[in-house]
Formats: sequence, structure tokens, C-alpha cells
Amino acid sequence: MIPIPEKILYKDGSFVFNSKTQIYFDEELQDLVDFFSVFILNSSKNILERVSSKKDKECIIFELDPTLSHLESEGYLLNITSDFVLLTALNPQGIFNGLQSLRQLLPPESEEYSFEKDVRWKIPCIEIEDKPRFKWRGVMLDVSRHYQEIKTIKHLLDFMVLMKMNVFHWHLTDDQGWRIDIEKYPNLTEIGSRRKDTKIGRHLGKKYRGKSHQGFYTMEDIQEVVRYAQERFITVIPEIEMPGHATAAIASHPELSCKKEILDVAIKPGIFSNIFCAGQEETFRLLEDVLEEVISLFPSEIIHIGGDEVPKRRWKECDQCQERMRKENIDEIQSLHHYFTDRMASFLKSKGKTTMGWNEILHNKIDRNVIIQWWKMNKKQVMTHIQEGGNVVVSRFFRYYLDYNYIVTPLRKTYTFEPVPKGLDKKYHPNILGVEATIWTEWIPTIERLEWQVFPRLFAIAETGWSRRERKNYKDFRKRLSHLSKRLDILGVQYAPLEDVDPSNCYRFWHLRNAFKWPKI
Repeated sequence: MIPIPEKILYKDGSFVFNSKTQIYFDEELQDLVDFFSVFILNSSKNILERVSSKKDKECIIFELDPTLSHLESEGYLLNITSDFVLLTALNPQGIFNGLQSLRQLLPPESEEYSFEKDVRWKIPCIEIEDKPRFKWRGVMLDVSRHYQEIKTIKHLLDFMVLMKMNVFHWHLTDDQGWRIDIEKYPNLTEIGSRRKDTKIGRHLGKKYRGKSHQGFYTMEDIQEVVRYAQERFITVIPEIEMPGHATAAIASHPELSCKKEILDVAIKPGIFSNIFCAGQEETFRLLEDVLEEVISLFPSEIIHIGGDEVPKRRWKECDQCQERMRKENIDEIQSLHHYFTDRMASFLKSKGKTTMGWNEILHNKIDRNVIIQWWKMNKKQVMTHIQEGGNVVVSRFFRYYLDYNYIVTPLRKTYTFEPVPKGLDKKYHPNILGVEATIWTEWIPTIERLEWQVFPRLFAIAETGWSRRERKNYKDFRKRLSHLSKRLDILGVQYAPLEDVDPSNCYRFWHLRNAFKWPKI
């Protein structure tokens, strides 16, 4: 199984699913039983006979147990004997996680064939006691650089479920596209969701695709994704990037920039100097209106406001920004970024929401309720934030950025990374909320490319997020991954071949010039 459970006891024998198998469950678990039938047994029918009392023979039992508080909200107990399967947990989310382990114990062929009366599926006798190491086990998907269809997002959510991951971070806006429909400001999608072309190949290359790219999510689309995720105990966290990475927004509303110039939506990746003007009230009014609509669509307690890679040259040259600095007694341009962040965080707090941002938003006086996503450098600031009560999600870029080639970030490098910083006192370990894989899509235009980049490294991050550090072993993980690959083959996933995901150091050194080339898919 991946991720590896906390405690496993292997036993002799096996339990057999067949036409005589019955199922007993607590009433409040009805939806999970339906999920079990449809998504695990691949049957649209309630093929298992449902009984009103527990049986000692040929029975599957799902029960909630209030005595299992030590397993917390997501843990579970799974006991499989030759006579019965017993899955218990403190609440439905724990049962749901246990179902994913049960699914992986079924033969890989179960992914391909429906459970019917003539099927005999064997699962090994085993006892599992399990709960997650971190409460945040996330995946970020950038849909700005390349719009991803709803079916692709659901496809990714389904694999998050299998790996017991529970946070979907949706990067909805950036320089290359504004992907969320905002009723009050239709130009954001009418103009900002379309770009004339797309750069392909390398950052330094000069090749372009030669056609436009567009797409955005309607209110109904977003509600559909949120509902789909909620049914799978996944929280969807939206990200509206500010004050940088704003070219698509400024192309839609030039008045939001310092120079008020007419721009096109960016057609190549990079860091652009056109950022939201911090000196004018119109900027904050629009962004607050946008966040109001975002809040209405996403039930998450957390809203991500980006905050990374903010070149401030335009602010230095802008009379309105300079006036803002004088009015607010801001003595340096970096502090204007802090003002911007704090103002948006205060607005979200007034709406009952918690702000999250990339670690560039950190400063000495930041509200320690703001969650920091740590992706690069700034260890001293991050450690201070933690030690003063702040929370952090770890997404270090040379470990957890899945847009990088395997030459840059081999599977082993991702798996062996320890997210808790060395030297951090144990009393602060709970402030490391968890880990998050990040999928930037500058060079990921298709689902086939997405799968190649993401799998199998996502499984490594999932195991770090769920499993105890002392339970992890890379050699053992590779063996389990080899077994899981049979399931992926049946599911038609175009993952990177296992023989290619760990190139030797010599190979990596001599092929660094190809580090940002990808095979054709």
C-alpha cells in the first residue's frame, strides 16, 4: 500500500468477495457505502446484500466507534479475516480513508472489471491501525498557464483520494490567464482568459505554438468541482494571485496598473513588472469585490492570495504608490508589499477567512494567523513565523515542484525530503501543517504530459504527508510502487517509466543541458 500505514500485522489466509458476501453499516455511512460500490467495486448496482445486523461469516462491516479518539478525525482500523472485513473509525472521514487501503488490497484487475455475482476477489488477511502524520496533504494545480478541463481536475482528485490526500489548491489566476468568472467584472474573463499564443520548448527558446489559448470556469463549473471534492473529503482552496503575476488582470483592467498602459495577456512564462498598483483605492476595491465572489463559491476557511515574485520597479516610479508610502509612514518599497498583504489579510479576516500566501509575504509584523506556503529560501523568516505561532505548509521547489524534469528532481530526491526543518524544537512541529505538491503548467498542455510529470512523484509526497517518518524506506517504497504500477496500467495512466525516474548522478550531471526538455507525449 501507498502510503504505508502506521501499523500492519500480516496474517495467513484471505477474505473472498463473492456472490454470498453481505454488508452491514451504520446508517450515517450510507453515502460511503454507495461510494464503495461505485468507485471501488465498479458496480452501479448495490451488488452486496445489505443486512440489518452484523454477521460472523462472509460479511463486510463499516462502523463508527467513539472510543477511537486516539486515531483522530482521519484514522481508521481495518481488520480482515477469512470470515469478515471490519472497518471502524471515529467518523466518516476515517472510514473513507480506510476504504482507500481496502481498495489497494483488492487485485489490480478490480479497477477494470465490475464486481458481479460470478467474481471472486481475494484480499489478504491483515490488521491495520492507521492515521496521518500531517493534517495537510495537498496538491496545487496551476490552470492559468494551461487551462485544464473539469474532467482532468476530477481525474487528479481521484488519484488524490487513492493516496489519502485532502487539500486541492487551485491556482486560478496569473499572467497567462484569468480562469475564474467574476460576475461584477466580466472583462476579467472576456479579455483575461484568452491569450494570442503560447511559448513552447525552453525558457530561452523562440518557438511558439502559433494559436490562441483560452478557457475559464463558470460558477457552475466551480460548484461542480467543489462538490466533487467535498464528496471525497477534499478541501478546495482557491488562489487569486496578487499583487504580482497580474498581467491577465491588468490586460482586462488597465486602470489597475501604475502606468495604466494597454497590455496583452502574457504569452510566455516569467516574472513581469506589470503588477497591481498599491497606491490607488480602485485596486483594493476591485480585489475585495473579487474575493467577495470567491468566498461565495468556496466554503474553504482559507483563501490563498499568492504574493510571490513581485518586482517593485513600477511602484518606485509611481506617484500614487509614493504618496501611499508617505501617507502610511512606509519608509521602504518592500514594506509597501507588506502593507498590501496586511490590508488584504485584514479584509479576509473580516469575512471570517484565513489568509494564505507564498513565503515572500512574510515580514516581522505579519498576523501570525496567516498561513505561509514555504517554497524557497527565507528559512530564518519561516522559522521565526513558526516559533511565534504561525503555521506553514512545505512545498520546497527542488523537491515538490512536479513541473521539473526527473533529471532535476528524481523520485528519490522527492521521497527522501524531510519537511520538518532541522533544529526545529519538537514543540513547534505541529505548526508544520503538512506538505503540498505543486504543478505549474507552463509546459503541461495535455493530460498525458500532466500524468508523466506528476506520477509517480505524487505518490512519494503522499507517503511523506501520511506516513510516520520512521516507517518510510525508499527501497521498500520502490517495491510497493512497482506493484501499484500494475493498477496504473489498468487505469491507463501514462506515468513516467520507473526505470527513468531515478537517473544516476553522473547521468544528471552530463545531461543538465537537457534538464528542461521533455520527451514527446
